[in-house]
Amino acid sequence: MTPEQFQRHISKEENVSRETFLLFEQWLGLLTHWNKRINLVSAPTIYNFWSRHALDSWQLVELLPKGTKTVLDMGAGAGFPGLAMAIALKGRPDCLGAQITLVESNGKKCNFLRTVIRELALPAKVVQCRAENLEPKNYDIITARAFAPLPELLGYSLPFFSPDTLAIFPKGENWQSEVTAARKTHTFDLTTKDSQTSEAAKILCITNLQRT
Repeated sequence: MTPEQFQRHISKEENVSRETFLLFEQWLGLLTHWNKRINLVSAPTIYNFWSRHALDSWQLVELLPKGTKTVLDMGAGAGFPGLAMAIALKGRPDCLGAQITLVESNGKKCNFLRTVIRELALPAKVVQCRAENLEPKNYDIITARAFAPLPELLGYSLPFFSPDTLAIFPKGENWQSEVTAARKTHTFDLTTKDSQTSEAAKILCITNLQRT
């Protein structure tokens, strides 16, 4: 995917301005610069940034309900998908006052995330800790990308769930076995969305989470 193709893709949605695309370009510039010093993402994937990272994150953005105010991204890493969500919500009139909480235990990655947030003026904050040590509170949205198997993800997510919370987890080709394993320890309602970046992958949308 080229930058132009990504820009056309996100422009299909309402309330997406050219500024949103420019923020992604700035993010890529910072990622490329920082990745020379610390391991944020594998070097080859930077050259495929627009599909491997940008589109893969944006497809989760497309699932955010109108009026989303609070988002928790566990194991934020280089900011996928949390920073993408922050970029999107910054430009959405229905989400004024929204904030993304990026949870990351690695100090160097936290410094990178804070730099991106500051330079792009994003509605986000970084908390340096492990997900299981984060203070419990309710969030509208919980997400994580390439962070942990689903049974563990649900365990981490439970302290942040309310009856209105939606968890959005992208999963690869083994998503069905992860769901089966997760149902041994948790009950939840599940809908799935096709991935735009992999035919074998799915996006899991989970509500009404409880421990068995």
